[in-house]
Amino acid sequence: MVVTGATSGIGRAAARAFAERGDRLVLAARSPATLAEVRAECAAAGAQALDVPTDITADGAVDALADAAVDRFGRVDVWLHTAAVMAYGRFEETPARVFEQVVRTDLLAAAAVARVALRRFQAAGGGTLILVGSVLGHITAPYLSGYVASKWGLQGLGRVLQQEARDTPGVEVCLVSPGSVDTPVYQRAANHLGRLGRPPLPVTTPERVARAILDCADRPRREVSVGRANVVMRVGFTALPGVYDVLVGPLMRLLALTDRRTPPRDGVVFAADPSSEVVRGGWLPDLGQLARAVGGLPGAVGSALRRRPW
Repeated sequence: MVVTGATSGIGRAAARAFAERGDRLVLAARSPATLAEVRAECAAAGAQALDVPTDITADGAVDALADAAVDRFGRVDVWLHTAAVMAYGRFEETPARVFEQVVRTDLLAAAAVARVALRRFQAAGGGTLILVGSVLGHITAPYLSGYVASKWGLQGLGRVLQQEARDTPGVEVCLVSPGSVDTPVYQRAANHLGRLGRPPLPVTTPERVARAILDCADRPRREVSVGRANVVMRVGFTALPGVYDVLVGPLMRLLALTDRRTPPRDGVVFAADPSSEVVRGGWLPDLGQLARAVGGLPGAVGSALRRRPW
């Protein structure tokens, strides 16, 4: 099992889950120190694990990672790709270099991983590629232009790869699309909006997403959605686009942004921050936040509808 993005959030939760059932692991991420911690966690669970510090946006890095995996374990059976970064800001106010690095990391590097993994699978006679996308690969939300564009691109790429894999027996491509997850990606994001982000309710755990990933590794499926609100959002986006567009801005500001102010910053878009590399972001449980958010919904919706030029 190769896991890219193994030092925090969903990737780290999945690495632990793979280790607990005895899978052999190759762990990759940018931070050597945190990667060594994850390797130690997996070893404590009884798994063989190799840590390979890797910046997947660097030329040749993914090939080198695959070579290390094959040198150590002989082949790659499953490649899980979870690495992603995020940036908050209005599109025109987000620096081009930040937008482009988000797309480079979340889409182009994912394509590089897919290219290398699929070639290895074809040579070995089979294998499973699991790409972690997002419900934002099916819908849109303001202030996340680079992330949304990347996840839409990843969704399209994944579907193309699934279609092409039909011609290659033994090769499987899976998409796992979570909604809001309690990971540190929101605190670690670049921010040119002035307000810190948070996962909008309802929020699920990274461990739940990890279980869906392990299920795909054992029983590959085209796509697995993880999140109770995903279907509702997708139906609203598709069936009621006018209403969706009226409501998504106020709801985003109410549910997906905190009141905490922040100066412009690049977060972990360009460099790792080992101090913030953990599985959970600390968003669950927060019953006070839940009560305030739910209590503010009627006013936000009513205000948005009153401003709508019907």
